[in-house]
Amino acid sequence: MQLADLRIFTEPQQGASYGDLLAVAQRAEALGYGAFFRSDHFLAMGGADGLPGPTDAWITLGGIARETSTIRLGTLVTSATFRLPGPLAITVAQVDDMSGGRIELGLGAGWYQDEHEAYGIGFPPLGERFDRLEEQLEIITGLWSTPIGGTFESPGGHYPISSSPALPKPIQSPVPIVIGGGGPRRTPALAARFASEFNTPFVPLDFFTAQRDRVRAACETIDRDPTTMAFSAALIVCCGADEAEVDRRAAAIGRDPGELRQNGAAGTPDEVAATLRAWTAAGAERIYLQVMDLADLDHLDLVATAVAPNLS
Repeated sequence: MQLADLRIFTEPQQGASYGDLLAVAQRAEALGYGAFFRSDHFLAMGGADGLPGPTDAWITLGGIARETSTIRLGTLVTSATFRLPGPLAITVAQVDDMSGGRIELGLGAGWYQDEHEAYGIGFPPLGERFDRLEEQLEIITGLWSTPIGGTFESPGGHYPISSSPALPKPIQSPVPIVIGGGGPRRTPALAARFASEFNTPFVPLDFFTAQRDRVRAACETIDRDPTTMAFSAALIVCCGADEAEVDRRAAAIGRDPGELRQNGAAGTPDEVAATLRAWTAAGAERIYLQVMDLADLDHLDLVATAVAPNLS
């Protein structure tokens, strides 16, 4: 694993402005990280006040796309309940064009009921949410793959589409789609059909390996080569040059250093590197490092200069 296999992941619903996110993305790009991803949520979690309030994921990424040049950009993940599939296909294709072909679409069924209620978004039962997710994936990929001059039809289901010109087209063909989660049946099946990458966020290593095996089996069921699927994980990162700095960074995000060591990528650079090597050995080809203190850009520097060189 190299620095380019590490991706910076932010949770701006916890409290961040566009300027905060841009600063992180630009520093990550300058240091050589492979990607800048953000969550797609509208409400803070875990007692945070959320100030200054949520930012729209795709508007934010469109802006960042024009103020960066090489780093890949995406969502982990957009909820299928938030947007209609046709307009979402247009949005992602446009931001892909704005970025010069650097966009990745993470798409999921949605899970956080409180944010739906806070902003008037419908929140169907779980089974229907997965039905909608599957239909959205079919429509979005169908729109993008329709030849120019042709039309796209999807007459049934939740989102009937008639005689769509299926425009605009993204620069990338296809746009990488990230699917993830812990569902044992429908999630692996959808990933096998639609995803270029499968992500397991904030889970133990043994769960990652079990879910990886389910996804590989789902690929084989539809005669897809499992080696065409990239596997990734997301871990909160809390790295310090010494123990005092580890404690300071943990305190800044309201977490216990011991708990972070157990459940994330935390500790001194040697400790963090050892954790990431263990995930690589288990089959994680990319790691999304969740950074919670977006003002602490030195944290990105430390991981890039003191952790990444010790990963291979």
